[in-house]
Amino acid sequence: MGQRHILHCDCNCFYASVEMQEHPELRGKSIAVCGDPEARHGIVLTASYPAKRMGVKTGMPIGEAKQHCRDLIIVPASYGKYQKYNGYVREVFNDYTDQVESFGLDEAWLDITGSVGLFGSPVKIAKEISVRIKRELGITVSIGVSFNKITAKLGSDYKKPDAITIIEPENYKEIVYPLPAGDLLYVGAATQRKLGSYGIRTIGQLAETNPETLKGWFGVMGLYALCICAGAGSDPCCQTKCAYRHQERWQQCYNTARFDHR
Repeated sequence: MGQRHILHCDCNCFYASVEMQEHPELRGKSIAVCGDPEARHGIVLTASYPAKRMGVKTGMPIGEAKQHCRDLIIVPASYGKYQKYNGYVREVFNDYTDQVESFGLDEAWLDITGSVGLFGSPVKIAKEISVRIKRELGITVSIGVSFNKITAKLGSDYKKPDAITIIEPENYKEIVYPLPAGDLLYVGAATQRKLGSYGIRTIGQLAETNPETLKGWFGVMGLYALCICAGAGSDPCCQTKCAYRHQERWQQCYNTARFDHR
């Protein structure tokens, strides 16, 4: 099987972008879309870029967010609108492939391996999707173009907003190895702290760790982490909700990866 072509599309500041599109008077201002404080959900769900530049972060309590940004405009979340826009974005994706896996309302993977013969190169498809979403919906996306899902997501996170990042085998180490280990999908804060205690802070350092050492620290999941650091992985884009079955897949991934610990 030849190299797959995977896109990861991330709608930038999605909830805030939708609110600014629906309410033009909010554009360019510091806004935060928040949960309901009376229901004890009074945290920032997403913030506009002007608010982010003032230190407002997702998950921050509203009171703390206002301390960072005195002019912050609080907008209550309206999930019906976000679901509507998610449907519009999905329609654009479906024009290029039916292999689409949602990751929340604002992110999705697209397997366009079978689409390049119809629509052109992966980068051309990514550019078309970006232009169409901006023109038709008034919001922007960051897109990672790569050969598997994990690496494509690293690409969409690499540069924001409104950007396309291409990660191929030829530039994989240059782009990915300097990134924090916590940037890997499913490497949570606790795992990142544990890796840090062993002196491993970047994806490159993790990739160069001896497999048996990682297995001793984390069990088979340590080997799976090593595989994805090496750029291995062939999880399909599921059209329905699917969970990663790491324990069932790590051996296949491990067998296809190449390691050099000389």
